[in-house]
Amino acid sequence: MKKVIIVDDENAGRKLIKEYLDDFPELILIGEANNGVDAVKIINEFKPDLVFLDIQMPGLTGFDVLTHLEELPQIIFSTAYDQYALKAFEVHAVDYLLKPYTKDRFEKAVNKLASDTTKNKAQNLTSSLLMETATYPEKILVESQNKLVTISVKEIIRIEAFGDYSKIITEDKTYLSNYGISRLEEKLETAIFLRVHRSSIINIDKIKELNKYGKSYDVTMQNKDVVRVSRGYMETIKKLMY
Repeated sequence: MKKVIIVDDENAGRKLIKEYLDDFPELILIGEANNGVDAVKIINEFKPDLVFLDIQMPGLTGFDVLTHLEELPQIIFSTAYDQYALKAFEVHAVDYLLKPYTKDRFEKAVNKLASDTTKNKAQNLTSSLLMETATYPEKILVESQNKLVTISVKEIIRIEAFGDYSKIITEDKTYLSNYGISRLEEKLETAIFLRVHRSSIINIDKIKELNKYGKSYDVTMQNKDVVRVSRGYMETIKKLMY
């Protein structure tokens, strides 16, 4: 069984999808929205498995909606505009239904659900959509137990390099980002997030204390993690001292 939400600003579009869903008893409709703002609210509240999502809508576009979700469901876009098809597949949508579409075309889209792995594949590109929305993002999407969750950037205590990936450490949890640490450094606000080691970035708002260690320093964070400042980044830390 999959929980389904329909998002379309046109009543006729929502009605057609509901009609076609009658042939799929395993897909349970739990809600509808006719604009992007309400879509974010209802999707975050009910955590559906699948969303039929229009693109051009009042308030927020379908792509904007994705950047505001706490968890990323499977997405089948349903739209009258063909120019967004490439971008839709870049965020690993299950399918792209171009209005007007037939019942057979709808069934083909639904049949793709069994083999789709949207939740596991979408992090990089959906995170890219989120990070493109502002010079310094206030929120990012990160992986947590095979799903994507939204965390506030201000909750990040530190970031640690993890091979080609990065670990994002908050007070309560550690998340894995598909971005390397240098890529995250470029995207996060430099006045708050300081690179103190080739494998470490810290949030200066989360520093508890700074301790001298030989010719270098150890930074103790509010969660009691200790981060070594390498010699190459000493000047960065010294700028904080008055």
